[in-house]
Amino acid sequence: MELGSRDAFDRMGTLGIEEEFYVVDEAGRPTAGTDELVYESDPPAVLEGRLDHELFKCVIETQTPTVESLSAGREALSEVRTALVEHAHEWGFDIAAAGLHPAARWRSLEHAEKSRYRSQLERIQYPQHRNTTAGLHVHVGVDDADKAMWVANELRWYLPVMLALSANSPFWNGYDTGLASARARIFEGLPNTGMPTAFEDFETFRRFERTMVETGSINDRGELWYDVRPHSEHGTVEVRTPDGQADPDRVFAFVEYTAALVEDLAARYEDGETGRNHRREPLDENKWRALRYGHDAELLTPEWDGTVGLGELVDRECERLGVSGLRALYEAESGAERQRRLLDEEGLDAVCAALLLGP
Repeated sequence: MELGSRDAFDRMGTLGIEEEFYVVDEAGRPTAGTDELVYESDPPAVLEGRLDHELFKCVIETQTPTVESLSAGREALSEVRTALVEHAHEWGFDIAAAGLHPAARWRSLEHAEKSRYRSQLERIQYPQHRNTTAGLHVHVGVDDADKAMWVANELRWYLPVMLALSANSPFWNGYDTGLASARARIFEGLPNTGMPTAFEDFETFRRFERTMVETGSINDRGELWYDVRPHSEHGTVEVRTPDGQADPDRVFAFVEYTAALVEDLAARYEDGETGRNHRREPLDENKWRALRYGHDAELLTPEWDGTVGLGELVDRECERLGVSGLRALYEAESGAERQRRLLDEEGLDAVCAALLLGP
């Protein structure tokens, strides 16, 4: 039984970045490639122990080392991505990033043989069989377990902002879903996903975690796939909301924002704030608005007295936290908009090419 511990929460402000990518062929279409890249070869040193496949053989995950600063995080992100692309090229593959790959057809793609995923397929059935999603996960270290739980609770309000800005998955299984982030909706077909409810303290969360494992609801604590969670092995708050991104500058904007949010909320916890204890219903509504409309989303205010546009929220957050990446994300064409435009103007080949990571 794999469970974490409150003792893991012993460092504040560390960073770790996990990204899920698509292994694609010379035409930019997803293809089974993780056997070669993960099991049949030795990866570059920077990827040693930090490279794994996901549910499908066309999806691969990387992890940066744990670092102590944003500048080190940017450097680690670049090194890991460069190494992955070079490793893939040696085997005749390319690497692409999006929340869902527009050319992926789940019925024709191979599932991984790993026993963990085979167990999930047997237990979850159809929702997991179709789960071709890929996302970005950001870990920020917190030096106290109860503080981490409080921060995770409060972070929930900001997750729809991240989702709206990251929305990069309008197509699924060959169909334009009409959504900005179809990934967010597809992934919520799985159990133990989406916007979590608030937990009173870390011990309450840990008791829930233990109950889920002991009752066979999940195989290990890693199968609590909520949009944000205290990671009881790494000692971090993990944000799992954004769609995958090909552009490293876009990725880093979410890293910067997540780190700033955790730092701000941790300080407020230490100052004795009680928190808002948001109900899940308005959080779910804001998530829906974010995944449906992306950059055009109007989100409910915390007071439930109206709505506020994403652009205004971005301005407020940049001013409040001293971050700049969010504004660049908002002012640029969104991933979903770009994919739709390229498909209309140039066709699917152009969309696939736009999702490739650079050399």
